[in-house]
Amino acid sequence: MNKMWLAVSLSLLANMLQAGEIKPESAIEYRQSAFHIMGWHFKTMGAMVKGEIPFNKETFSKKADIVAFVSTLPSEGFLKGTSSSEFVESKTKALLWEKMDDVKAKAEANQKETKALAEIAKTGDEKAIKEQFGKTAKTCKACHDDYREE
Repeated sequence: MNKMWLAVSLSLLANMLQAGEIKPESAIEYRQSAFHIMGWHFKTMGAMVKGEIPFNKETFSKKADIVAFVSTLPSEGFLKGTSSSEFVESKTKALLWEKMDDVKAKAEANQKETKALAEIAKTGDEKAIKEQFGKTAKTCKACHDDYREE
């Protein structure tokens, strides 16, 4: 999938969400899609960091760029009334909407760390990349631990 097409598609969907033209199920699908894209690329980077597959600077950097971009998108899909208590498809605890300041802080931390990972990835310094990958993974886990159903 072309990066530009992805950006345009997700941006259009975000605009529709903001305008109230999207059903709750679509908001859930939107945010889950963004997280799926992040996870897809993060998994490959993790395999490189763990030595499960050979490290490739270009591939890692490309995937880090995608994750950094996509990390800015999921918040559009967190519409009130789309928690796991309202929709079986949702994996988001209702607690998320009660703790929105914490959620926003964690999302900003994740965006900061994914951006740093993308920048460090361009250097090819595997030691620095592995260190930053760990920091980035912790920001993902922080939200999962508090706001995602198992």
